[in-house]
Amino acid sequence: MGRQRTWGWGLGIASITAVTAFGVASWHANAAPPPSPAPGVAGEQPRVSNPSPAPETATGVGGEALTGSEVDRARAAAVTPKLAAEAEDVTGAKGPEYLSAEVLADGGARRAELYYYDYKTDKLVKQVVDLGTGKLAGSYTAAGLQKPASEREVATALDLLLADPLAAELKDAYQEATGKQFAGKAGLTVKAHVYKAKPADSGAADCGKHRCLQLIVQTADGLFIDVNHIVIDLSGRSVARLK
Repeated sequence: MGRQRTWGWGLGIASITAVTAFGVASWHANAAPPPSPAPGVAGEQPRVSNPSPAPETATGVGGEALTGSEVDRARAAAVTPKLAAEAEDVTGAKGPEYLSAEVLADGGARRAELYYYDYKTDKLVKQVVDLGTGKLAGSYTAAGLQKPASEREVATALDLLLADPLAAELKDAYQEATGKQFAGKAGLTVKAHVYKAKPADSGAADCGKHRCLQLIVQTADGLFIDVNHIVIDLSGRSVARLK
């Protein structure tokens, strides 16, 4: 049912399988402010608008951000039985690792572009879903192309680091920064950069072909722990020191 063709995705060449076409609607919720009190009325208390946000509607309009309901519906359509059976997520379980979703508005029609990573093939997967019909409109894959890490990928990378001998360097950096012994990951705020190997790298040469992260670790007191020299290869489930 599909055709194979070549597709450029900015940083690399993507192998694309076109599927069908697609359209959508979005949300618009505006609450009128409460009427102002009449001027000059003695003793009248000022009125305060309700701080509670209006409930999110199920669909959006135009180029407005996808609603939570739209993302849920799009994800249900995006993970086809084939993708669910053949791809692997960051934990090694069946099904691709969900990364993010973006809206694509085209002449009044709304589509959702959902990004996944398949750890079995080390490829980025883009699934385009027509929000109007709720059906898959396009499917694309690309090797060597990386999107920002998901929260689960960051958590997995931290666990891999803490289970590795190089965790001693994180613990030493923590003690140097805080004056306290490292007592575990509770209380840490951890984010990450996707890492691609540089020509001079010898410790993480596969990064770029593999999905690799550098962690940004912050304590509850707002102190940053320097572990920028450590790279976690999520594809290879290994930890390396940059040399």
